[in-house]
Order: sequence, then C-alpha cells, then structure tokens
Amino acid sequence: MKLQRMNRRAIALGALAASGALVLTACGSDDNSSGTTSSSSSSANASAVKCGDAKKGQQLLADGSSAQKNAIAAWVKNFTQSCGVQINYKAGGSGAGVTSFNQGQLAFAGSDSALKPEEVTASKQVCSGGQGIDLPMVGGPIALGYNVPGVSNLVLDAPTIAKIFNGKITNWNDAAIKKLNPSATLPDLKIQAFHRSDESGTTDNFTKYLLGTTAANWPYSGGKAWQAKGGQSAPQSAGVAQQVKATSGAIGYFELSYVTDGMKAVSIDTGASAPVAPSTDTATKAIADAKVVGTGSDLSLKLNYTTKADGAYPMVLVTYEIVCDKGNKADTLAATKAFLTYIASEDGQKVLSENSYAPIPDAIITKVRSTIASIS
Repeated sequence: MKLQRMNRRAIALGALAASGALVLTACGSDDNSSGTTSSSSSSANASAVKCGDAKKGQQLLADGSSAQKNAIAAWVKNFTQSCGVQINYKAGGSGAGVTSFNQGQLAFAGSDSALKPEEVTASKQVCSGGQGIDLPMVGGPIALGYNVPGVSNLVLDAPTIAKIFNGKITNWNDAAIKKLNPSATLPDLKIQAFHRSDESGTTDNFTKYLLGTTAANWPYSGGKAWQAKGGQSAPQSAGVAQQVKATSGAIGYFELSYVTDGMKAVSIDTGASAPVAPSTDTATKAIADAKVVGTGSDLSLKLNYTTKADGAYPMVLVTYEIVCDKGNKADTLAATKAFLTYIASEDGQKVLSENSYAPIPDAIITKVRSTIASIS
C-alpha cells in the first residue's frame, strides 16, 4: 500500500468523523484510517448518486461484516451527502448481522459468508412472500499481517499457514518457514498467532481457504466461529490488527485495509511462477474465477481457492449485502434500493479500489444490478 494513498485516507477519515453523517457503533474498536476515500474522490462519487424515491431525513439501520466497514463508511458518506438519508451501520460482525436481519431489525445486513439454508428459511418470516438473498458487493484479499523484526518480505504457503494457526509451527525460524524464505534472516522468536474472538465471516473465509487447499493440515469443519486450539484472540478485524501491530512475533488475518504502519503482509506461494502479494488487483483476478451457485435471485459465489494463475491471490473473501428479494418493509424499501443501486454502480465500485478493497468483476456485478432493480 502506498504511503500517499494511506495519507489521503487518513485525512478523509477525519472529515468523515467531523461530518457526523454516519454513526458506526461496533463491539470493540474497529476504526481504521486507511479505509476512507479521499475528499475529492468522495465529492465526485457523491455527485453520481441517484436517490430514486429515497426520502431525505430517513434513517436506515444495518449491521454485519466488519470486513466491509471501511467501504460502507465511504459509500454512506457519499449517499448521505446526495440523498440526506442517514445509515447507521453497526459493524458487529457477520453473525450478528444475519441474526438481526432475520429478527426483522435491519433494512439490510452485511455478511462475508452466504446465507445457510436454515438462515434462508428463517428469513422467510421477515421477507413477506420472499426470502433473504445474497448480493456480492465487496471483494478483497484476506491479508496475513505480521510483525516480525527484521523481516520485510515473508512468503508462506497454505500448509505452513495452517500449521502456524493450528499450533504445529511455533517459532519464526522453523525449518518450513526457512525453506520458503531462504534469503530472510528469521529470528528465534515465538509465533504469536491471533484469531477472531467473535463469530466472523472473515474467519469463515480464512478457514475455507485452508480447508480448500490443505485439509490434511486443518482438521476442523470451518465456520464463523474459530475452532483451532491455542493462539490468542481479539474482537473484530481492527482488534486483531491492533494486537498484531503491538506484539512482536505476531501474525493475524484481516482485510488488507487493516494492514497499517508497523505491519507487513504475507505473500502466498500458490504454485504460480512467483509468490502473490495481496492487493485489490490480485484479489479481483481470483474472484473473477468464482462461479455463481445461488439459485433464483440469490447470487452467492463459490470461490476457487486452489488457483495457480499468475497474479491471482487466492485467500479472498466476498462480502454480501443481504436483503429480501420480496417483502421488504415499505418504509425502508426505496432508500435501501437506492443505496444498493449506488454501491453496485460503476461509480460505487470505484470507491472500493480507493479503499484497499477489490471491485466485483463485471460479469458478476452486472447480475447484481439487475437483481437489485427487481427487489420489492
């Protein structure tokens, strides 16, 4: 991540806080200055927002994925500036978002994992005559941030990552890490592996990568709750990132936008011609290989974690916005539809790459736009 880009985002976050346009309340601290769009870009994107029938002064409540929090913050700033609709997005985690949505408390939810069959069934009690559907809206790499003195370029592969987070590799000068980093000076230092303490779509996607690439080294079923023994935990992506930044010998998983000063990101040896570093471009290249597996209006995706394509970073997640296909509440439908239309638009997707996220590939986001137009 370039310093210039980080500085722009830091400046813009101050502007966002001062504006008061968005209230974000989450369990634990999840703030990250690197994740907000620049002022000039924000103004340009705000002018492109189409408000539809959204009513000025209306308020929408949403909750869910903390992975997409920085993208939502930038989008909401633009949308509020243009349409006067206040959106309170509580980045309480994917599990909390889905639960609250199925209790009828939210206009929409954000989740880094597609709805499970039982969650779809539960949504039918809220979506009169319809059901909850998954709309892929935010892509991005799951970065492995690390804090290892003297090591500026670290390469790991899937088996080694699994063994680190499963407590089988416990020191940074382990032979397996040395083999992948022959020119690095690896210290005799204990590995401090951090994972999420709350239910998280980021955890779900991280463990799906391990299960999809090295199941023999990851003897767990996966899911939003962390299952491996040992390690240390912290709430939310920002909580894990904060601990990694503050702890010598630490490593943790979170979205690329949380890799800040004091941390580096691991490159992954996928079997391609060269190790692949996490970036918006390398993540989009991997997501482009995904297949739509949802039925009807649902657009949930199946990712290809075993890709060996050059320049494709395989440890990615896609965050879905969850909304009713039919039966949305009449008083929030227009504003919800207008907001989703904006964030799926070309201008809305441009905001993602400005904030260390990956835009959804054209073939998929085109289907998303069509689906949004049909919700009722």
